Amino acid sequence: MQKRRLSYTILLLSLITTTTIHAQTKHEFTIKQAADYAAKNNVQVKNALLNIKAQEQTNRGITAAAFPSLNASVDVTDNLKVPTQVIPGDAFGYPGQLIAVNFGVKYSSNVIFQLQQLLFDGQVFVGLQARKTSIDFATKNVAVTEEAIKTNIYKIYYQLVVSKTQIQLLDANIQRFQKLKHDANEMYKNGFAEKLDVDKVDVTLTNLITEKQKALNNIEIGYLGLKTLMGMPVKDSLILTDTLNDNIIKENILADSVNYQDRNDFQLLQTVKKLNQYNIKRYQYMALPTIAAVGVYGKQAYRQKFTFFEKGDWYDMSYIGLKVSVPIFNGFARTSQVKLSRIELQQTENNLASLKNNIDNEVATAKLKFQSAIETMDFQKKNMQLAESVYNQTKKKFEIGTGSNTEITTAQTDLKTAQTNYIAALYDAVIAKVDFLKAIGKL
Repeated sequence: MQKRRLSYTILLLSLITTTTIHAQTKHEFTIKQAADYAAKNNVQVKNALLNIKAQEQTNRGITAAAFPSLNASVDVTDNLKVPTQVIPGDAFGYPGQLIAVNFGVKYSSNVIFQLQQLLFDGQVFVGLQARKTSIDFATKNVAVTEEAIKTNIYKIYYQLVVSKTQIQLLDANIQRFQKLKHDANEMYKNGFAEKLDVDKVDVTLTNLITEKQKALNNIEIGYLGLKTLMGMPVKDSLILTDTLNDNIIKENILADSVNYQDRNDFQLLQTVKKLNQYNIKRYQYMALPTIAAVGVYGKQAYRQKFTFFEKGDWYDMSYIGLKVSVPIFNGFARTSQVKLSRIELQQTENNLASLKNNIDNEVATAKLKFQSAIETMDFQKKNMQLAESVYNQTKKKFEIGTGSNTEITTAQTDLKTAQTNYIAALYDAVIAKVDFLKAIGKL
């Protein structure tokens, strides 16, 4: 019985493990792959793409107005009181009298088919012209959304990559102090160091281990944020394959000259300007006549009793015509709409001019920040290397008994500070590069 229960337990654990494995997906992404994944799975991008499909359906509705329309109608009338008409009685030998006569029958029915073709409508005509621009607007909006998501992904991705370097430096420091603690213990056992020296090293080592654990927790939180931004299930495994160093940050830097057309937000605003122009034209064309061709064919029947489904006469009726609707006066509403549309166009033109100025400022600022970040990164790297050299020399003096514990603690503190400053400078530099590339439209 126990063996059977054991086998059931093993089977259950196997099923749970298998389910867990299948539920998780492992992703190994470069920065480009992470951005491409987000372009397909981020909710904001997906909704922006749906806006394109929605605009396509709107365009189909506009196109439908230019196609012929066919309608059918059937009506049956029961004249509860047959209409009465009064005619002079002179023609029937009753001079000076009025004779009441019922015109019509109790029941009548009509079956009518109407075909209408719009020949000209100013609003429909402009709508057909603006279809492509409307799709362009939705498409440019997707590009702007993707760029915003991509920028954030680059920053978080590289922050996590830099965090790997931070962990590597912390591990190196921990190894140094583990070695230092061992050496201090040996010196204490041999009477060359005090117990206080050993305790100080132990405290510093504990602080380093605690700092590493905090850094690991922050990295895990960063991974969760990156997954959410990418639209990736939190349970999936994500591994970042790109590396980062100062040489990578400096390479492939483009010229600082900017072409406004490279900026997605500028292209989007230009599209808005085109739509404003179409809007003005749409309201102007409202002053033109609307012309439609109409053709009607139908059958009519009249009965004293409700016998439409039985034998009886049905009379043909048909006509064709041209329907012209001429707007004459609508209380100056059209004039007001044209003026309002022109104001909106002026606002868009002002926004374009302002955006050009903002882009110039953004490029100049991003360039200066990037140059400064590169210089700071180079300086902090040299400073870190110097601090490491000082620490190694101090450690050698301590090991041969010519240096104090205070000196080596100070050297280690300086090294850790230099490492922290280098990590911060490395991250600032890569962020400055991302901002610079975004400013010139080349991210």
